[in-house]
Amino acid sequence: MADHDKTMPGPPHHHTLTLRDVCSALAQSGEISQQDAEKVLTANLGAATQSGRTAQRHPLELVAIAGLTSQSDGRPLDLERLTHWLAQWARQDYYHIDPLRIDTPAIARVMSYAFAQRHGILAVEITANEVVIASSEPFKREWESNLSQAVQKDIRRVVANPEAIRRYTVEFYQLAASVSKAGGGQAPGPGGNQNFEQLLDLGASENPDANDQHVVKIVDWLLQYAFDQRASDIHIEPRRAVTQVRFRIDGVLHNVYEFPEHVGTAVTSRLKILGRLNVAEKRRPQDGRIKTRKPDNSEVELRLATMPTAFGEKMVMRIFDPEVLLKSFEQLGFNKEDRERWQAITARPHGIVLVTGPTGSGKTTTLYSTLKQLASPELNICTIEDPIEMVEPAFNQMQVQTNIDLTFAHGVRALLRQDPDIIMIGEIRDLETAEMAVQAALTGHLVLSTLHTNDAPSAITRLMELGIPPYLIRATVLGVMAQRLTRNLCPHCKEPGEADEQAWQTLTRPWKAPLPRQFYHPVGCLECRNTGYLGRAGVYEIMTLSDKLTRQINDRCELEQLRLDAYKEGMKSLRLSGAQKVASGQTTVEEILRVTPESQR
Repeated sequence: MADHDKTMPGPPHHHTLTLRDVCSALAQSGEISQQDAEKVLTANLGAATQSGRTAQRHPLELVAIAGLTSQSDGRPLDLERLTHWLAQWARQDYYHIDPLRIDTPAIARVMSYAFAQRHGILAVEITANEVVIASSEPFKREWESNLSQAVQKDIRRVVANPEAIRRYTVEFYQLAASVSKAGGGQAPGPGGNQNFEQLLDLGASENPDANDQHVVKIVDWLLQYAFDQRASDIHIEPRRAVTQVRFRIDGVLHNVYEFPEHVGTAVTSRLKILGRLNVAEKRRPQDGRIKTRKPDNSEVELRLATMPTAFGEKMVMRIFDPEVLLKSFEQLGFNKEDRERWQAITARPHGIVLVTGPTGSGKTTTLYSTLKQLASPELNICTIEDPIEMVEPAFNQMQVQTNIDLTFAHGVRALLRQDPDIIMIGEIRDLETAEMAVQAALTGHLVLSTLHTNDAPSAITRLMELGIPPYLIRATVLGVMAQRLTRNLCPHCKEPGEADEQAWQTLTRPWKAPLPRQFYHPVGCLECRNTGYLGRAGVYEIMTLSDKLTRQINDRCELEQLRLDAYKEGMKSLRLSGAQKVASGQTTVEEILRVTPESQR
C-alpha cells in the first residue's frame, strides 16, 4: 500500500464519502489508474440511471465489486484491502471486528440501535477512559460531541469494513435485545437449577420460557455463530451469577458471551427440547442430538451432553460436520507412506485394527473416514457406538444402552448374527468387549476399534492387561495406529524464521534428524484470529504386526523391545511424524511437543 504521507490526497471537504471521492483519491495515490477510476464511475452512474436511484452501497463496496488490482503491488483490491487504504487516507487506525472479542452487552449500552444505524457507527471497545468507535465514514463528525457527552468518556475513532459494520450492528443489537427481553430486566429467580448454592430470593420473578421467541432467537444465533466461527464444541457453563458460553476452535477454548443466569437456564432448556431430552430432569447427566443446517444450507449434527454442576446444569454440544466423512486421507494429515501402511492393514479381510490416543485426538474421525472409504454395496458394515457420533446411511449403526443391558459386548454378539463383513466397536474398555472383538476376528470379520493408550505398541500390552491371552492377540491383531491432532500454521501469515536447534533436538531425540533448512513460525492475521494457526491435521504412528513383531507377543513380552523392533521395521513415532510436518512447513516444533508424548527408546 502506498505511503499516505507522500502520495495520499487530502480528505474531502464534505462529510459523507462519494464514489467520486474514493475513485479520485485511489487514482491520485497510485492504487488504480485514472482509466479504471472512470470505468468504475461510469458503470455505477449507468446502474444508478437505470434503477432511478443511487445504489445504497458504500463507495468502497462499489470499487470492490469492480474487481480491480492494485497498481502498486498487483494484489486484488478487495473490500478488506480498500478499508486498509481508507484508514491510511483518513489517518485513523484500521480495526478488524472480531465478534469473539466484542463485549456485546456493554457496546449495546453505549448508544441506541437507532443512533448506531443513523450514523453507521459501532462501538467495538470500552475502557475506563475511552470508547473505540468503528466507522466506514471517517470524515463524518456530527455525532462525536453528542456521544462523548452521553458516555462521559473520550472517543477514539477507527476505520472498519462497511459490510462488517452493517452486519454486526444488526447481530449485536438483536442479540442484546433478545437477551434483555428474555430476562425481562428482572432479578434472576430460583430456577430450581442451583445444586449447592440455592438462593433464598424466592419468587422474585418467573424464569423465561424455553419456547419464548427471544430465547429461540438466542439459540438460533448461538448455533449459526458457532458454525460461522468453525467451532468444534459449544460449552454452556453456569457460574455463580451468569452463564458463560465458550467455543472450542482448533482445539482451543474462546470466551464468547455471558448470559444472565436465568437466560442461560432458558437457553439450556431450549436446547434440551431440541435434543429430545427430559427438560425437568436436572440432577442426572443426559445425552441427545440435534440435526440442523449451517448457513450454507448443508446439514450438520450436534451431540448434546449435560451434567449437573455446583451452579446448575452444564451443557456441551459437539459439532459433527458430515463433510468430514468426505475428506481424503491426505486432508486428514496422512502422508503417502502413512496412507499406504494404513490401507494395507485395513484392506485385510479379517482381523483386529486398533486406533489409540486420548479423548479428542481424532480417533472417531479416522475410523469413520476409513469405513466410508471401505464402504461399498457388496459389504455389510455394522457399528456399535456409545453414543453414535455421526449418522451415516452407508453403515448400520447401533447405540450402547446400558439401562437395558445393551453393552459393547452384547452389541457385538448381536452384530455377529447380522452377517457383517466389517464391524466397528466404538471402544474396547473391558475384557468382555475385547473377547467379543477377538471372537469376531477369528470368525472371519474385520474389526476396527479404539483403545486409550499413549502410543501404538502399548495397545498390545493393554490387551494383555485386560486378560486376552497372547496367542489370541498374535492370531487376530493386524496393526495399531496411535494419533494426535496438531494445529496447522496459517497459510496466510506464516513466515520463515530462525530455527530453535535445541527444541528440534528435543523433538527428534533419539533419531537426531538433520535440522531443516527452513523453519516457519506463526504470525497471526485476520484469517486465523491472530493465533497463527488455522485448522488441524493428524500425526500418526502406525505399527504393522509383522511375523517378527508377532513372535514377541508372549507372556514375557517386553514393551520397550517391541517398540524398538517396530521402529526398525519402519514405524515412525508420533514425534518423528510431527517433525516431518515441521520440516515441510505445516506446523511448529512447539505445537508437536505440546500434543505428543515424549519419544521412548
